[in-house]
Amino acid sequence: MLQIVTPTSLSSLSNPIANTMEHLSLLDNHIPGNTTLITAVELERFVNLRSLALDFCDFTAEMARVLADSNHVPLHRLSLLVHSVSIMHKSLDSMPEDENWKALTRNSANLRVYIMAFDVKSDDMLRILKPSIPLERIHFDSYITCVSGAVVDLISRQYDKFLTHFILMNDVIDMSGFPDLSDNRNEDPLVLLAWRCTRLSLLAVHGYTVWAHNLIAIARLRGSDLKVLEVTEESIDFDQGELADQDVDPVHNLIEQVSLGLGRPWHAVMDIELLSVFTEPTRHFYREMQSFSEGI
Repeated sequence: MLQIVTPTSLSSLSNPIANTMEHLSLLDNHIPGNTTLITAVELERFVNLRSLALDFCDFTAEMARVLADSNHVPLHRLSLLVHSVSIMHKSLDSMPEDENWKALTRNSANLRVYIMAFDVKSDDMLRILKPSIPLERIHFDSYITCVSGAVVDLISRQYDKFLTHFILMNDVIDMSGFPDLSDNRNEDPLVLLAWRCTRLSLLAVHGYTVWAHNLIAIARLRGSDLKVLEVTEESIDFDQGELADQDVDPVHNLIEQVSLGLGRPWHAVMDIELLSVFTEPTRHFYREMQSFSEGI
């Protein structure tokens, strides 16, 4: 019920309905102010909840404690939308700490989390990404604020046993070119992500510099287990050594080497609109959240 849910919507549900509900998706479209569509007390009635989607700022430590209680069935899927507007109007002060995530995963051993972060500053992301979150999917979308290499590095170190989907989208208009996550680093954070996260099956990048040799390394590291590798043509760059070799067409060599690494034909995405993740971000979140929670 997009755009018509109010803070009184849930309280109007009878106890029998609240007690039997298994899936709850509740986003407020970032109405300015401190509007919260659900409280921890309200959540106590939803004892059979298996799948929950919320604005991250509404998912508090108290709410995590309620869901961790043994009178609730184990939660299987948690989808959280982190939006810069929401952080600005609400805050991150009440978010779950690492001990809350630990308690929640003790009660819900099969819990997996999907996060979509929209224009969120790297400092805020470093606060949000607690080590005990069982993070399976993360999607960054930017029009103003780009993701830092430090955030990607943290994700690859903390969630190596869970992460399957990593999406990096950037539409910041910057005449100096796309941001380079490997800037001033010995190792490219995306290569380290592919190396550490052995369950990675989807990687999509647009609007960040992806060096051709790093793309080949990613394909070789994950091989045929990387079911989707989508990188827009304009995001790919070649170093001077690759361009200087007169005997080898660098683009043809890239396509050939990535295809060999993946064990299937591969091409860069020529048009951003052909990207599987190219939709209006909130709509994409809903679509992903539904497929993420399917069959639970």
